[in-house]
Amino acid sequence: MLALSRCALIGQTPEIAPADKKLYALRDVTATVESPYLITASIMSKKMAEGIDALVLDVKTGDGAFMKKQADAEYLAELMVETGTRMGKKIVALITDMEQPLGRKIGNSLEVEECIEVLHGGGPADLVELSLELSAWMFVLGGRTKTVNEGRELAAEMIATGRARDTFREVIELQGGEVRVVDDPSLLPHARHTAHLPAKRSGFVTAIRCEQVGVASMTLGGGREKKEDSVDPGVGLVLEKKIGDAVQAGESLCTIHYNSEGKLVPATRLLAQSFEIGDNAPAATPLVLKLIGAEKYS
Repeated sequence: MLALSRCALIGQTPEIAPADKKLYALRDVTATVESPYLITASIMSKKMAEGIDALVLDVKTGDGAFMKKQADAEYLAELMVETGTRMGKKIVALITDMEQPLGRKIGNSLEVEECIEVLHGGGPADLVELSLELSAWMFVLGGRTKTVNEGRELAAEMIATGRARDTFREVIELQGGEVRVVDDPSLLPHARHTAHLPAKRSGFVTAIRCEQVGVASMTLGGGREKKEDSVDPGVGLVLEKKIGDAVQAGESLCTIHYNSEGKLVPATRLLAQSFEIGDNAPAATPLVLKLIGAEKYS
């Protein structure tokens, strides 16, 4: 565990919720991985064992989420909030949309690169919005601000003044990492080749099969199909178009970052099936769909 100015980064250890790993293996072989009660036990046991005072949960719903239906995501969030509240903790859950990837970059190095963009005051609007919203609620529950609006302003100020970026740099340094990547993301691992996925027709992007896009990234080597598989940190995808964007026939929908020609073909096939293009732009949907447990703090 790393301690830094009242900040800690931690992974599960034999001392923290040691039964969870065994229970998860049991859930796997008994086909109960999807049980909201066991998901709650798995997630909240670790949070409670860490000795937290407050917790903000981002519970996603949609095609790219574990909980595809919003009602299921809300039920899971309610279970986790109730569990934390009964344990005397301050807890709020945000139900957030995952009908398309958050931000534009998918893949290990690419996502770190995009986070660095946000810390420098840039980055995609949806990623910035959610980062500020989650931070704002944490500031409220932690007693740093009285209202969520004040929390958003404080989070935005920390980005604008460089405090957030400098803290991230300090975290990297204390972990023995290469701090120069904060100012020069080109030092991160990158794929040797890129390819583009052209749009088959003109119109508007009406849907993106988020889960399938994730599988395409994994197929490139960005994730593991089996536990023993290695991960290629440089590969991934950069979305050029997202839901609601206009597109011309032949225009690039996404850029594919790859190292293996053999993996490019199946990944491209998946991606070609992942984008839907229609004649009209769909209505915009909010990123934060609902708040659970927030009424006592707002």
